Amino acid sequence: MKIAENIEMLEISMNMLGVETKIYPTLIWDDNNMILVDAGLPGAIKKIEDEVSRTGLSFNNINKIIVTHTDIDHIGGIQDLKNELDHPVTVMAHKDDKPFIEGEKKFNKITPERMEQMQEKIKSMPEDQSKPLLELLQNPPKSKVDKVLEDGTELPCCGGIIVIHTPGHTPGHICLYLKKDKILIAGDLLHIVDGELRGPYPHNTPDMESAIDSINKFSNYDVEKIVCYHSGLYTSNPNQKLAELVEK
Repeated sequence: MKIAENIEMLEISMNMLGVETKIYPTLIWDDNNMILVDAGLPGAIKKIEDEVSRTGLSFNNINKIIVTHTDIDHIGGIQDLKNELDHPVTVMAHKDDKPFIEGEKKFNKITPERMEQMQEKIKSMPEDQSKPLLELLQNPPKSKVDKVLEDGTELPCCGGIIVIHTPGHTPGHICLYLKKDKILIAGDLLHIVDGELRGPYPHNTPDMESAIDSINKFSNYDVEKIVCYHSGLYTSNPNQKLAELVEK
C-alpha cells in the first residue's frame, strides 16, 4: 500500500504460534537508498520479495534495513535478506538492542516461565509446525548490526528519518519519524484495535512505565499518519489521539 511518495507499507501474512496474522514492514526509498524497516520471521523474505515486486519496485535495490527492536518477528528475516541479495546490506538498530540482535545476550522478554508456556503451546501443534518453532525459540536468529542508532539521530536520506528512542517493549525499541511526509513508524509501541489507536500491550511489554513515557516523546512531532507493525495504518487525527493516550 502506497502511503506517500516513495513510501510503501507492505502487508505480509505470517503464522505466529499457530495463529494466522499480518505484519506491516515499511519500504522507504530515494535515488540512492532503499530501506526496509523490519524483516519479519525467518522465512518471510520470499513474501516480502513478492510484495515488493507487486509494487513495481526491485527487491534487489534494498541496501539498508532498520530494525525497530529485537523481537524474532522483526529480526528473523535479516539473514535471509542478506543471503538473497547480491550486495552488502547495512543493518541499523539502537545501541541498547544491539547485543540482543547480535546474540551476545538472550532476548530480555524470554523468561524461563514464558519459555515454558510457549513450549507447551507449541507442543500441542502438529509436529511439522512445532519442531521448527521449538528450534527457533532455542536458537533465535541473530545478525551483525553495522550502524548503531541513538535517540535524535537523523538519517540524511529519504527526506530525513529521525530516530526516536522509545524503550519499554525492549530496551532499544525505536520509532521513526519521516520528516518530509510526517509519518510515524511505531514498531510495536502502538496498535490499532477496532479502529482506535492504542498503546503498548502489557503482556509483552516488560517496562510499561517507560513505554508509556515513550509515547510522550511524540508531542515534539507533527504526525499525519502512523504505521503500526501489527495492525497497519492509522490516519484519524493522530496528534490528538497520541495526546489522549498520554493523558490516559
